[in-house]
Amino acid sequence: MTPPAPPTTVLPTPADLERLFALKYGDPAATGPNPRRRHRHNYFLPSDVYEAAVANAVTPGCDWLDVGGGTSPFPDNPKLAAELAARAHRFVGVDPSANVFDNPYTREKQQAFIEDYVSPAPFDLATLRMVAEHVTDPARVVGALGRLVKTGGRVIVFTVDLWSPITVVSRAVPFDLHYPVKKFLWGGEEKDTFPTAYRMNTRADLKKLFARGGLRESEFAWVDDCSALSRFPRLNTLELLARTALRKVALRYPECNLLGVYQKT
Repeated sequence: MTPPAPPTTVLPTPADLERLFALKYGDPAATGPNPRRRHRHNYFLPSDVYEAAVANAVTPGCDWLDVGGGTSPFPDNPKLAAELAARAHRFVGVDPSANVFDNPYTREKQQAFIEDYVSPAPFDLATLRMVAEHVTDPARVVGALGRLVKTGGRVIVFTVDLWSPITVVSRAVPFDLHYPVKKFLWGGEEKDTFPTAYRMNTRADLKKLFARGGLRESEFAWVDDCSALSRFPRLNTLELLARTALRKVALRYPECNLLGVYQKT
């Protein structure tokens, strides 16, 4: 059976985000305090926005390549990971780390750099979740993606913004201190902390790199990140209130992520 045509756009609508929230967190009135607080302020985490975009892009029967996803395409959303894995015809995970073999969702697992990976057939979709900031040779990576995605196919890149305050501090702090700071703010394991390069972390750089690889920017969003103080409820509330105030005067929240969609022409 021929897979359905890909959607015209994949960045999520408010209705898409509400569906994602219900699947991931449950009833807004009965879920935990952090999701409930965010929902009350009409705010969704960057990872929520990315997951909703990928959910729109994974059409029934499509071929999906997840780059650098390690053990899961969505570490905090196993329900969606299982749902989309079942929806796709072919789901391949490629990662230089051996943790790719611990991924229960991908049906094909390759421990390799994406530049070295060879596929017998091109993909409808490639996704990179928090991978771009670690890439040391962007031209080779984008060249590989251009080779691996079929004409009309998409690459979705979700990464940090080079000029966000936390990224600026990260660039100035020795790598040995990255995990202690990350653990304090968000938790996580040290094995999931990797060296950063920040060579494709502005919209302009991404657009230029993908254009050279034969992919045009079809959609783009700066996604506000109000999670730095999420472990401290009162301070997190101040974050959310500051974001609301900035949006009322059409200003972007300074801490943000990049979410770009690139289509092969």
